[in-house]
Amino acid sequence: MTGSPDVVAVITIVSGRHVHLRRQLEAFGHSTHRPDVHIIVAMDDPDIATVVADHPVRVIHIRNDDPHTLQLADARNAGAAAAIAAGATILVFLDVDCIPGPDLLGRYLRSCAATPDLKLLYCGPVTYLPSDQPTFDARELSRFTDPHPARPSPGCGQTQLSSELMLFWSLSFAVRAADWLALDGFHPGYRGYGGEDTDFAMSARDNGFRIAWVGGAHAYHQHHAVSNPPIEHLADILRNARVFHRRWGTWPMEGWLRAFAERGLAAYDPVGDDWRLVSGGTSRTG
Repeated sequence: MTGSPDVVAVITIVSGRHVHLRRQLEAFGHSTHRPDVHIIVAMDDPDIATVVADHPVRVIHIRNDDPHTLQLADARNAGAAAAIAAGATILVFLDVDCIPGPDLLGRYLRSCAATPDLKLLYCGPVTYLPSDQPTFDARELSRFTDPHPARPSPGCGQTQLSSELMLFWSLSFAVRAADWLALDGFHPGYRGYGGEDTDFAMSARDNGFRIAWVGGAHAYHQHHAVSNPPIEHLADILRNARVFHRRWGTWPMEGWLRAFAERGLAAYDPVGDDWRLVSGGTSRTG
């Protein structure tokens, strides 16, 4: 006797990037498996209802404590809670920058069905599209598939298990609703950019989870300007790094922290075991 079919929910958090969101929603119109529920979490973005008016989605709104800091962890948690309340048994988190390939949901669902007794976070390969990308039509994007080389990309229909939880990325992943509840979602202490996804991976690791790299669950990341290191997120990264350090005893995002130090923007205090924001040549707590 077979159980009830899974109910799959897609969760997309957004603030601005309306063109990116429209492309993502248009792509789901060509998906071989449509989401049963699609939750759009608008972070201080009252215009989202207009953007999604022609698509079968549900919008929920959250207000940020600080208008300059997006509460990414809280937004994902709110989206998951809404999806589970709507009956979802599988949650698929997809960043607003990402266009789903036609088989993304189907591949995630097949991989979940094939591993019912394992504690897994399911991640698909992601292609970073260039700034001069000629088309964003999901039916055409397979011609440009070039998965990021820092993550495994098994063949279509294959699932590769790994214990390297530090390779987890939150821009495209799936998890069973029951497992999400067992992990208690993303830690709410994170505010703004950086660290919350690594923290989630650490919690998963400590609870016996592995990553399932799902071949063929392709997502295509739309280009947008970024800085390296992400100086515009300096204060967020320092604050979140401290949260992570208190919880896990190590410093995350060390490459960025060192790059900030090289630019005279941050400094490590070995006595206090702390990273501090540097302003006007004087170190202070960020």
